[in-house]
Amino acid sequence: MLNKRPPKIQSRASLRGILASLKKKNKKIVFTNGCFDLLHLGHVELFRYSKLLGDILVVAINSDSSLKKLKGPKRPLVGQADRLELISELESVDFVTVFSEDTPFEILSELRPNILVKGGDYKISEIVGRHLVDKVARFPVVKGRSTTELIKKIVQRYGSKK
Repeated sequence: MLNKRPPKIQSRASLRGILASLKKKNKKIVFTNGCFDLLHLGHVELFRYSKLLGDILVVAINSDSSLKKLKGPKRPLVGQADRLELISELESVDFVTVFSEDTPFEILSELRPNILVKGGDYKISEIVGRHLVDKVARFPVVKGRSTTELIKKIVQRYGSKK
């Protein structure tokens, strides 16, 4: 394993400065967030869609501790360091960072992206931080592509071996 951290992985503090500089150059910043535990094609399609909406795509992942609060004590399946690395290798993603709060409100307040992208399973009225951005976009749910469904398949296929 290489020890060099990819430049796409940034702390919130450094990302705040980077994005402020890019905004001065009239770059449109797109933001999406989530757990991204067991990266799958639905996630990749979300990132591709999000990137089409602007110039710079920022992905914020839930920390291990916040993911555990959201999804339960057996999660995450993939730790935050690995999730950061995996997402940073995707072509459509410009920057990836981590947040520990229960919701993305604080990081959205700090980074102030132009566009916020969330999954189509959220109603606009339920989207945290919607009033902090110029535009909210909803990405349609990709049928058959979810971490929960993947976990169910794995348990069905391999969970009952004796």
